[in-house]
Amino acid sequence: MPVDGALPSLAAALAQGHAVLTAPPGSGKTTHVPLLLRDSAWLDGGSILMLEPRRPAARMAAARMADLLGEDVGETVGYQVRFERRIGPRTRIQVLTEGILTRRLQSDPGLEGVGLLIFDEFHERSLQADLGLALALDLAEALRPDLRILVMSATLEAESVARLLGGAPVIRAEGRLFPVAVQYAEIALRDPLAAMEQAIRTALQEQSGDLLAFLPGTGEIERVRARLTGTLADGIEVLPLHGTLSVAEQQRALVPSAGAGRRVVLATDIAETSVTIEGVTTVVDGGLARKPRFHAGSGLTRLVTEPIPLAAADQRAGRAGRLGPGVCYRLWTRAQEVGRTPHRRAEILDADLAPLALDLALWGLRDPGQLRWLDAPPPPAWLQAVELLKDLGALDPSGTITATGRRLAELPLHPRLGRMLCAAKPGREARRAADLAALLAERDGWIGTPGTGRPADLGLRLHALVAFREGRAVREMERGRLVTADRLSQRLSPDRERVHSRQDAKTPSRTTASAHTPNQPRSHASDADNALNKLGALAYWREHSALRYEAPPREPGALLALAYPDRIAQRRGALGSRYLLAGGTGAELPRDDALATHPYLVAAELDARGPDARIQLALPIGESDLRETLAGRIQVSEVLAWDAARECVTARRETRLAALVLDSQAIPTADPQRTLALLLEQVARQFERALPWDAATRQLQARINLLRTADGQGGWPDLSDERLSADLGDWLAPWLQGKRSLAEVRALRLTEVLMGMLDWGQRARLDSLAPETLTTPAGNRRRLDYLAGPEPVLPVPLQELFGTRETPSLCAGRVPIMLHLLSPAGRPVQITRDLAGFWARGYPEVRKELRGRYPKHPWPDDPLTALPVTKTRGHRG
Repeated sequence: MPVDGALPSLAAALAQGHAVLTAPPGSGKTTHVPLLLRDSAWLDGGSILMLEPRRPAARMAAARMADLLGEDVGETVGYQVRFERRIGPRTRIQVLTEGILTRRLQSDPGLEGVGLLIFDEFHERSLQADLGLALALDLAEALRPDLRILVMSATLEAESVARLLGGAPVIRAEGRLFPVAVQYAEIALRDPLAAMEQAIRTALQEQSGDLLAFLPGTGEIERVRARLTGTLADGIEVLPLHGTLSVAEQQRALVPSAGAGRRVVLATDIAETSVTIEGVTTVVDGGLARKPRFHAGSGLTRLVTEPIPLAAADQRAGRAGRLGPGVCYRLWTRAQEVGRTPHRRAEILDADLAPLALDLALWGLRDPGQLRWLDAPPPPAWLQAVELLKDLGALDPSGTITATGRRLAELPLHPRLGRMLCAAKPGREARRAADLAALLAERDGWIGTPGTGRPADLGLRLHALVAFREGRAVREMERGRLVTADRLSQRLSPDRERVHSRQDAKTPSRTTASAHTPNQPRSHASDADNALNKLGALAYWREHSALRYEAPPREPGALLALAYPDRIAQRRGALGSRYLLAGGTGAELPRDDALATHPYLVAAELDARGPDARIQLALPIGESDLRETLAGRIQVSEVLAWDAARECVTARRETRLAALVLDSQAIPTADPQRTLALLLEQVARQFERALPWDAATRQLQARINLLRTADGQGGWPDLSDERLSADLGDWLAPWLQGKRSLAEVRALRLTEVLMGMLDWGQRARLDSLAPETLTTPAGNRRRLDYLAGPEPVLPVPLQELFGTRETPSLCAGRVPIMLHLLSPAGRPVQITRDLAGFWARGYPEVRKELRGRYPKHPWPDDPLTALPVTKTRGHRG
């Protein structure tokens, strides 16, 4: 194998410390490196743990290495994945999925007897791989300087990983096993599924051997499979390959049966690395992958279909060159390839970090910065994860793990589901919780019927699981999903040793059977299994103690609420499919979903697309169950609100679960200070229309504001709208005690309120310095207008000012009055603050123009010597 030539350099590097190995797909790094390193002197007889990102890859890698040694799996080479453990007392090389390493590190921080950790296919950058490497580096630095770490990949950013490992050497194995010719689409494709179907048909005509096609998800796989089935040449079999299939179904796609014809394997990115699918000479790559993206702000995850990076495209193309020269059809153009990112984005940057935060808390760390990361956990997602764990009781307020948190960390479940399982009462309720956890821990296996949408009711899945156990036919769900869920539920159920599924009772698994053969000693249980055994023993003791009474189990929705208290959903309005989540965000059911008849739901799976998250899996919950289950989270408080229609403060007693109002009742009394504050807030918002502004009040406001600048003594208050609005609490609040509505505010005498802001001396001087009216020489009281312009305005008939030489003024002569001299009809004939100048220059023209029009009014030749008049004199003058 091409990697063999790099082994001497690799062994020498590992003798000194950690190392990084890059080798092209098909070079043999997964199966040859562990075998060739197992007898190294520096290993000193220690075992090798090799991590694989997926279960099929772990099984196949162990099987291939065992085959190379001429042994059975479980002798020199063994593996451990979820539900399966084939490791014997002589096993030196253990192939594990990445999550298994984390559990082993937590239970055995020293990794006794292990000399080498290999992180295979590290370029996939899974969350568990990043966590495992961070913990392994911490262990090697603190306790195990002799522990070696090897990071391997075909498409790895080797230099950055080498720096993380403390400047480890990078060993490169050159050359692909067989060449692969890459063909690109000539034009950009609009319909990915139609393009995939056509490319498969073309490749089957142009190439020989089996074909591997990459699609983003199981839905696309099934649609393309339906298009191809029955339309291809005889002897060509179309097989799916994805993570939701059973082991037997996956093996059927990975290894052709004897005498089988050509195969078309439709796969997700599960087939991208590690796995050699025998017989494949051709790859058709759709160039897309579906990945979860976590949004810390909402605490929700959405699935995103996105273009794969260039490194992943190389990995996929390499599947065609494992067994001989191959061909890869890429369903994108060369121009489109330019815009693709070079490497895969690390899962830690887009994932729900609650499991990671719990693992670090169990490790004794509150701050992820205490470990070395290739990409550190993003602070927003980290803080959200910590808050969730505190809410679940897994961490105390300081961030230290609690007894509950330790129990959750021992379970192979997300902390939410673990919290539900631990809170369930022994007996039927615990078994029901185990069923729920098992169904939610895996991908949804609902099939349904063609042309119908996928129902969101998780209860349908529960019924299907029960029917499956009872041996009844279940057509709505994938059998493989039910087998997996049943097996996990058996392990999680506190009394699982007394409950056996129909499948386990009839047909023991390969792992179980091999564990009891005379030549194959029973292996030790995994750490998670030990934890579950202890949990089961405790529950069993409680259930069979002196008090044999078993309370009725909580409904499934009530149990699910223990895991998702922030995702209680309340229907908006009497009808419809839109809901409000307890966390404050919106959610919506699929159109015409039957769950929309329920006023309350518990949403277990949400896709955060659009303004409202899409509810994908949920259970109904009755309000009484909701109040009982989450009693500690429900708060009763008096709530004041502004009723815009009635323009008043209302008081209600509300029963709330976070953002949800469960009940609201009007109450007659309320906190006077809070009522006043809310009323003042509305007055500030509607300042112009909330207060009873009339002409007299505005004139008073303007008079006082004039004196602020014109009166030499000063001390006058600022009554501008800006200042009054900002200082409502100072001048208006005393007048609003006991009031709740704008109607009561408008009933105030605002002029009296503003006058109350003056002291007695200012009140006494106000009318002398800035009077409301001015008496003309003719004896009439004429009203001053303080709002008509920058200076006070006095509209006055010019005849009333005969004999007056100087312009009248205010504020002891400091503010001249703007005179609007009026004709007998009341129209201004002159606007002036210079009365003497008007008599000298303007009056003759006015007299000439108006005396013929108004002959009964006096128009003397010399207005300065004439007497002021207010009535018609009866002569022309």
